[in-house]
Amino acid sequence: MDKLIQFWDGLSPRIKNIIVTILGILIGGQVNSFLVKISPYVIGLPNGVDVNKFETLVANIHLFEPKHFIMPFLAHALGTLVAAFIACKLAVSHHFRIAMVCGGLFFIGGAMAVWMIPAPMWFNILDLTMAYIPMGWLGYKLANNK
Repeated sequence: MDKLIQFWDGLSPRIKNIIVTILGILIGGQVNSFLVKISPYVIGLPNGVDVNKFETLVANIHLFEPKHFIMPFLAHALGTLVAAFIACKLAVSHHFRIAMVCGGLFFIGGAMAVWMIPAPMWFNILDLTMAYIPMGWLGYKLANNK
């Protein structure tokens, strides 16, 4: 353990920030995946839809009601929030920039999902405007609340 601490202490602040940003993004991604996976158990999906099979999701998205978009939105928002919070809490410096990197990377993933999944436009707008950059900012604020 002492060697690990000594190794960590020997790293430059820039490298430390990169490592904790990647760590935050990986953990936030796990939060996102977990919430998507438990979604059908929280809010039942329409018959024939399996969120683990992309083809059935795309083919049956027209069967979704507004309630079916609650968990995906929460997955995106909370995944981003956790990523930004962890990265900011562990970062050596540039906390706001790191939070925005987390929000921006999750935003890119969300934009790719908008491009691939024909969800209703109201959800796409809500998701892209509220689940990523604002949650990155909130993660920054929560991590830096002194």
